[in-house]
Amino acid sequence: MIEYREEAGRVTDWGSAERERLLRQYAEIATLAGGLAHEVRNPLSTIQMNLELLAEDLEGATDPNLGRMRRKLETMRRECTRLESILNAFLQFARAGEMQRTDASLNQIVTEFLDFFRPEAQASGIDLSPYLAPDLPLVSVDENLIRQVLANLVRNAQQAMPDGGQIDVQTALVGDRVTLSVIDTGKGMDERARKKAFDPFFSTKSNGSGLGLPTVRKIIEAHGGTISCESEPGRGTKFTIELPAATGQPV
Repeated sequence: MIEYREEAGRVTDWGSAERERLLRQYAEIATLAGGLAHEVRNPLSTIQMNLELLAEDLEGATDPNLGRMRRKLETMRRECTRLESILNAFLQFARAGEMQRTDASLNQIVTEFLDFFRPEAQASGIDLSPYLAPDLPLVSVDENLIRQVLANLVRNAQQAMPDGGQIDVQTALVGDRVTLSVIDTGKGMDERARKKAFDPFFSTKSNGSGLGLPTVRKIIEAHGGTISCESEPGRGTKFTIELPAATGQPV
């Protein structure tokens, strides 16, 4: 099992002063990322538009040379689309620390997300099973960001099971921490991939941006929580998140 923040062999919790420092740092990074994205997106959009116009000019061409040119244009258009996806993933990563927190029910957030995702899971041959502990205390979270975390972890599990399988989503109370686990029966990860899973731009997928799990890590970190990963090749993967309980009523 790996956990994304360790000191002297043990996981440490973020104090309030440290969280405030991180949030200020994230805000600065988000501002810089927004400016960079603007500078990149404008010329990229112009390139895409001109490629589309060229493709229209070549539509229906019968000359073999023009046909080869059209295929090259299609390759360039696909690469522009891929660059735009990477840019969007980078922006999402950079802005992961921006939060609007409220005291919320983690069980309710999970239930609403699974209701939304269930048709897609069924179409992929995936059995989606929630195991939600009763009487969980509230957690102080940005609900949209926690849904983003769920979406990322569940879709990662879906991609690890191209022929279908099982995804279990569990909540529990461990001491004063509320836990959320996403467990799949997919292909799993070897030790190298598991250790690098939260590294920015690392991906085992040929078309992956490598920013999904780092974004999850940043979101959980900004909430004062921890995330750990257990995985073995052929035996699936388990991600476990721990969040501090809010001072609220049990749900």
